[in-house]
Amino acid sequence: MDSGDVTLNFGEEDEIDRQRKLKHPVAVFCHVAFRALAVLLFILCGWFSTSFITNFILIVILLSMDFWTVKNISGRLLVGLRWWNYVDDDGVSHWVYESRPKSQNKVKVSATEARIFWLSLIICQLIWIIFIVGTIFGFDLKWFMVALVGVIMNGANLYGYVKCKYGSKTKLTSVATGFLGQQIWSKMTRQQENQSEQK
Repeated sequence: MDSGDVTLNFGEEDEIDRQRKLKHPVAVFCHVAFRALAVLLFILCGWFSTSFITNFILIVILLSMDFWTVKNISGRLLVGLRWWNYVDDDGVSHWVYESRPKSQNKVKVSATEARIFWLSLIICQLIWIIFIVGTIFGFDLKWFMVALVGVIMNGANLYGYVKCKYGSKTKLTSVATGFLGQQIWSKMTRQQENQSEQK
């Protein structure tokens, strides 16, 4: 297969009813539910358990589920954005921020879903920052670490998606083709170096 024929599309797994406001209701539900449950558990954790460790673990599990869902599913489906990382053969870490081409976004992205996506990311980040300030000035520093984990995990997704939307014009097909070409080129040069060393 020719490398020019390789197209990696994401968010196009199923045919969508274009009349619905929420094209991906399960993704929207998970996107909002995990983060809302983490915030509610942080606020109401004294009602469920007096054990700090139990509350800490439950909140971090919900934050982790939220982070994974937003990074791997809802960002791709709801707004056509994706960020990820790979390590090349030299051990150098590369961050990639991708956005679906504009022509596909008009068809695939619902304005309602995009609004829910961005509002929930921004509002939750502000809530976790308020929690950090509250733990510092409320002199209840044991909860500071929990709020900090919330800020870091939600903030990483917020930063990644803002960078996808405004900081990068790289399209998925060009990234995939460039990465594939780079891998082939590096293998060819390594083989030539090995052959010249053997002679």
